[in-house]
Amino acid sequence: MKKFIYFSGLLIIPLIIISLIHIQIVKTAQQTPPSNIPYLIVLGAKVNGEEMSLSLQYRAKTALAYLEDNPKTVVIVTGGKGKGENITEAEALRRFFIENHINENRILVEDRSTSTYENLKFTKELYEIDEAVIVSNDFHLYRATTFANKVGITGYPLAAETPKVVKATLFIREYAAVIKMIILGS
Repeated sequence: MKKFIYFSGLLIIPLIIISLIHIQIVKTAQQTPPSNIPYLIVLGAKVNGEEMSLSLQYRAKTALAYLEDNPKTVVIVTGGKGKGENITEAEALRRFFIENHINENRILVEDRSTSTYENLKFTKELYEIDEAVIVSNDFHLYRATTFANKVGITGYPLAAETPKVVKATLFIREYAAVIKMIILGS
């Protein structure tokens, strides 16, 4: 009987932890950011050659809608160049916004980062911003806004849809990333 209780505990505790993390992820993604925040940060995601991945396209389209509704907001595009990418993630986003009639004067670039934490840290260092709407896919916003607060940016989440084809995989990966963030702080 003691072994059963012990093994039950080994199963229940991780399920409780993952459930609590999932609740935070969902609550964060359901928030609506205030209007007229001076900056909007679009977090980078995979670029295939020079084409935005579906995740990045969803982020870009969500950000575009906010920018169209808030014409004084400046967008900060983020993301360096990774494996299989011919241009930086920031450049792919910059091109998207220009093609969609966002004036170049409203676009700032952070193109050295290789992680969510670096996206926000480098943005803070470059532009000394205090608050921003942060656009990412729904699964990612809890960790992103936590990192924003850590580097001194009040972050208002704006959720883009996560492509259904990768949703389960990305959520599982995000649970691990949040646990790592809680344990290691980054």
